[in-house]
Amino acid sequence: MGFLDALFGRSRPPRADLDVLFAVPQAATTLRAEGCPFTGHGAVCFRDSEGGADDELIESARQMILTDPSATVDLRQDEFGFSWLEVVRPDDDLTALVTDLHAVNSTMAAQGFDTALLCSTFTFEHDGRPGALVYLFKRGTFYPFVPDPSAARRRDNPTELRIRALIEDEVPIEPDLGRWLAIWGAPGL
Repeated sequence: MGFLDALFGRSRPPRADLDVLFAVPQAATTLRAEGCPFTGHGAVCFRDSEGGADDELIESARQMILTDPSATVDLRQDEFGFSWLEVVRPDDDLTALVTDLHAVNSTMAAQGFDTALLCSTFTFEHDGRPGALVYLFKRGTFYPFVPDPSAARRRDNPTELRIRALIEDEVPIEPDLGRWLAIWGAPGL
């Protein structure tokens, strides 16, 4: 932070600690023991910039992941205009999925697109329905997102809070519930 930033009270958000993503397999072990297995789906959400600078970067990351024939990669946009790079791996290969998403996030951040990164998701099942462990890039924290199957665009808040209690010792949980954003239309959900 520069002198003028300090003088005018501006601050820069702290850089996300992407290595915390490697704690997800431990959280997955806990969730699996509670009947919430991970599905092998994960994604990185970002704002696609105008022009082709990030397109080349995304294609490079996609090709890197596809060197493993057990992985599939898809790039899509949601209804809100955000781009999602979805990676699918076999259910029991969560470590490889974490490594893939870490590589995409790290590559984009290193090339100056860190302000475009929003979140990463790791999809799991709860009572036969999908949910996600969401990593907020700018906060360096996680939160659970579980849609309520009984109504469109409604969340299952009690389940989200139970999942938080299960994994709060394994991954840094976002303390501000107001930042637990709904990610409707995310791949795998």
